[in-house]
This record gives sequence, structure tokens and C-alpha cells, in this order.
Amino acid sequence: MDLALLRTFVTVHRAGSFTRAAALLGLSQPAVTSQIRTLERQLGRPLFLRRARGVTPTTIGDELAHKAAPHLDALVEIAETGLDDESSLRTLHLAGPPEFTAERALPVLTRLTGEDGQGFALRASFGTAEEALEGLAAGHHDLAISAVRPRGPLLTATPLCDEEHVLVAAPQWAERIRSGKPHRKSVPTLEHLPVVEVHESLPFVSRYWASVFDARPAASGTVVAPDLRAVLACAIAGAGLAVLPRYLCADALERGDVVALHDPAVPPLRTYFLVVRTGTLAMPHIARAYEWLLRAAGDWC
Repeated sequence: MDLALLRTFVTVHRAGSFTRAAALLGLSQPAVTSQIRTLERQLGRPLFLRRARGVTPTTIGDELAHKAAPHLDALVEIAETGLDDESSLRTLHLAGPPEFTAERALPVLTRLTGEDGQGFALRASFGTAEEALEGLAAGHHDLAISAVRPRGPLLTATPLCDEEHVLVAAPQWAERIRSGKPHRKSVPTLEHLPVVEVHESLPFVSRYWASVFDARPAASGTVVAPDLRAVLACAIAGAGLAVLPRYLCADALERGDVVALHDPAVPPLRTYFLVVRTGTLAMPHIARAYEWLLRAAGDWC
């Protein structure tokens, strides 16, 4: 059986689409379709059911993928290991949210590339979880950090760390509400405070309110800036309350630039996932970065 046909088959199986598989393989969609039809003729069985959006593997298709994929991944590992020598500078393409990637992931990977002499170059892209996962699936990135767990066999996600969220504001706002501390089910002392957020939909504040107060925030965003570091700067300047990851505002809390307005028994958490295309951990430079990030994440929690 032709290994090229099997490689195309496994890619289609993981991608769930001839179009997406073609992009990952660097082939045209007709070429991918032709290769799958050739393999189906050789086996005498259909491997996929064609749908309006993508394809669904048949029972035979699932069985073949289960048997073939590990061996193909092992062949890729052998090939990549042979290429991974001192004369070969590999490039890792990383995608993730700007704040977490800049504050957490890039310092770790920069040390890996700079100090250990691993023949490793790094390119970072910032964006939403949807953009990062779409780019990873399309082959534009090698690793993605996402607060959304992807679905389907094309991408493999591993929990990286949990991010604790804190309700903060500049000290003058804390003084104004000191006489009436917020509590679950009732937050009148916070309802009319200005809000600093990353989006008009108030994703961080809404998640905090739902988790801690079992309510929806009544206020709208007074200042909206699409970067949590800008949100922190505005909160320090007195623009209003904000919900921020603790790692991002810990120094400001310690200095007294902002104060925590509430200390819930169970603080809201958001889980980050480290995501790769299934099978690509066979590539040494991706595997090294993946392992280093997982190792470092033990100190972030």
C-alpha cells in the first residue's frame, strides 16, 4: 500500500475535510480527492461519507486510521530526527492570547532557544482562541495556547494551567464602596462603578459576576481596550473596576496600585490548553517547546 496515500488518508481523517487536508499537505483538493478514491478502490471499501460540510469516516475508515496513524507518526519522527542536527535551524510558530503568551510562554521558550543552543527559532502570533485554533488547523502555527478546548481529531489539547481572576480597582474606588461590601446574590455597591474591559461584551466581568454573584453586571464598559495589560494600566489610573488574571496584576496589588474589591471563597478560574495538530509532536522542535511549556506551567498555577 502506498505510504503517500496513507498519509493523505490520515490527514483527511484528522482534518475532517478534504479542503483542510489539502492545505495541510500542500496539495490541491482534487489531488486529495483522487488519492482517497484510489485508496478506496484498492481496499474495496469506502473510507469516508461525504457530507455538506466535510467528511465523516466510516467504520472501516476509523479502523484503518487507528492502525495506520501511529506508524506514520513514527516515520515522521524518524525523518525529522534525522534532519534535526546542528546545521538545521528549525522554526517554531506559536499562537496565543497576547498577554499570557507575552508574560508566560515567550520568556520560557526564549530561554530554551537562547541558552540551550537547540537550533530553534521562534515566531509568535497573537489573536483570539478561534483565530489561534483555526491557524493551527490550517498549518500556519505549530503550537497554540487557547482558553477554548478544540473538538475533533485534528487537534490535540492538553490542560496547561488555571488562571485565577481577581476583581480590582484603584484604591480610591475601594474607599467609596468600603461601607457596603459586595456579597453573593446582591452587588449594589458595584453596580454603578465604571468598568474597564477588553471588549464591549464584558467577557471577564460577566464571567466573574456569573461565577461569584450569580448575576449579570448592570454596568457597561466605560473604557474598552483589547489588551489586558492596557486594562490594568487604566484601572491603576482610576478608570474603574476590572477583572484581571492574578499573575498579571500581582505586582500592582503588592504595590497598592490596585486593591482587590472582593475575596470569594472560590475564585473564578479559566483553563488554558496547549494545542498541537495530532501527530506533530513527532517533530523534535515542537516536542521540546511543548515539554518545556508543560514543565514551566507547574510553577504558574
